[in-house]
Amino acid sequence: MLLTRIKGPRDLDRLGKEELDQLAAEIRSFLVDAVSKTGGHLGPNLGVVELTIALHRVFDSPKDKILFDTGHQAYVHKLLTGRQDFGGLRTKGGLSGYPSRAESEHDVIENSHASTVLGWADGFAKANEVLGREDHHVAAVIGDGALTGGMAWEALNNIAAAKDRPLVIVVNDNERSYGPTIGGLANHLATLRTTDGYERFLARGKDLLERTPVVGKPLYETLHGAKKGLKDFIAPQGMFEDLGLKYVGPIDGHDIEALESALQRAKRFGGPVIVHCLTQKGRGYEPAVQDEADRFHAVGVIHPDTGLPVKTAAASWTSVFADEMVKLGKEREDIVAITAAMLQPVGLKKFADAYPDRIYDVGIAEQHGATSAAGLASGGVHPVFAVYATFLNRAFDQVLMDVALHKCGVTFVLDRAGVTGDDGASHNGMWDMSILQVVPGLRLAAPRDAEQLRAQLREAVAVADAPTVVRYSKGVVGPAVPAVGRIGAMDVLRTPGPEVTRPDVLIVSVGALAPMCLEIAALLDKQGITSTVVDPRWVKPVDEALAPLADGHRVVVTVEDNGRTGGVGAAVSQALRDAGVDVPLRDFGIPQRFLDHAPRKEILAEIGLTAPDIARQVTGLVAKLDGRYDTEPAATVD
Repeated sequence: MLLTRIKGPRDLDRLGKEELDQLAAEIRSFLVDAVSKTGGHLGPNLGVVELTIALHRVFDSPKDKILFDTGHQAYVHKLLTGRQDFGGLRTKGGLSGYPSRAESEHDVIENSHASTVLGWADGFAKANEVLGREDHHVAAVIGDGALTGGMAWEALNNIAAAKDRPLVIVVNDNERSYGPTIGGLANHLATLRTTDGYERFLARGKDLLERTPVVGKPLYETLHGAKKGLKDFIAPQGMFEDLGLKYVGPIDGHDIEALESALQRAKRFGGPVIVHCLTQKGRGYEPAVQDEADRFHAVGVIHPDTGLPVKTAAASWTSVFADEMVKLGKEREDIVAITAAMLQPVGLKKFADAYPDRIYDVGIAEQHGATSAAGLASGGVHPVFAVYATFLNRAFDQVLMDVALHKCGVTFVLDRAGVTGDDGASHNGMWDMSILQVVPGLRLAAPRDAEQLRAQLREAVAVADAPTVVRYSKGVVGPAVPAVGRIGAMDVLRTPGPEVTRPDVLIVSVGALAPMCLEIAALLDKQGITSTVVDPRWVKPVDEALAPLADGHRVVVTVEDNGRTGGVGAAVSQALRDAGVDVPLRDFGIPQRFLDHAPRKEILAEIGLTAPDIARQVTGLVAKLDGRYDTEPAATVD
């Protein structure tokens, strides 16, 4: 096999055209076989095989910087830079599913959030200029979906300001991010793909378009009309060249020779250049190509021959939300939904199918999505903006100043909250309950099970004068956790019994960690320590009934799937101080550090967020209060 002989990028230099084509086929076969066993981003990588080979033949990594936006399409890059052991992909000690600077000097950026790469590229190009490194080059790969993000256009505006600063921008245009790319830019790129000139280009193979009519007004005029006024373009590259960027393309993204030719010309140009490459997501793997939802953007463990899941998926948090949204849409015509290019992953596909006129895909533009939601709410409807918890970070200012300041009834639904695990540091949703604590008037719910998710979503959309947030975990939703009582608006999940006048520990359980908290209580019971377990349901604001309840216990313990700094534990502590309740409090959550990729269960064990670990520490705290220090470690509940 040719692939096994590739130990680094320069090993590609000695391969001829037929060998390069053979290598591309071997890489696709390898990816299908490897990723089907571990799960991961399959479709995006199948689409960039030839493009990645061409990049590494034209540019000299790591001296030249090859940068990938988001980075989920970097598996081919890993293979060509000497990392061909995919057996532990996305598991502890194995390869990351994204570029990782700890793995290789060829991996430069690893934040895994979209639309950022052009900002990075601009910085690297400026550094080369300042330090006089004329033999260093920068190539940034960005998808057509990521180009819908505002950060990308901010960067383009700055990149174009320096006509003689070398920088190659490769637009990987597969008409998709997760699903099909939408919006004005997508329409413009579609014009480039579908003109008669492009059809002739495909027929000729490597000939480049010189001029092709554009249908309609390009996105550039929408973005910059205030400065330029309206004008008609006569060439497809007009949108980019009017920004001051040289345009090359469209290029067949699966023709290595054509790609190399275009990249070489762009590299020699001496200024910023856009190389527009047309690729097919999932190329070479028929189950992916036939998957209209997302072309196997990300898969679990699958049968490589059929692409079907090895295991039948149990009900997930996302699917519970998806079904309830359809019901809400039927009951209330004012309910609309917003997604940031992730219709399928956040569970809004069913709503979109049922109510196609009430769904808005804003592209990879969470900031715009939040402010647009404020406008929708002010206009008389109730928007539900479903987004991964980690991506809401990008729209904090808009949540604060546009939604909350204006008292807009917008519901944010945060999927993948807490430790998500295998996608690494950038995808853990461990920040939301901390950053949202500072937003005046915002109300935040953390459902513990499917029934509570349905109920709290309904409670959230009933609020018309403030932002509401419902957050839940990734993966399978657990069994129902019934309440045994209610104090204030809080559910009581466990009591020590009427004979106990002052229990030892009040455990404040947040969201899906309720089963863990009940296990902690059972472990404490074995140590002779009595406890009460409550689920606040709405963790912001802190329920007024919590302080007097805490005052009736010796110790308060909070357990949350969020960063400890500024999280629910901190809010509860402040509420107790404000109420004059002087009870010791221990907050258990995620340490404020970036967590390496690994399965969720392994990460929770590593950071001590397990029932035995917490019970052991609480036992020690109670023993200290009692003047006892010889406690035995807590055993596991049978």
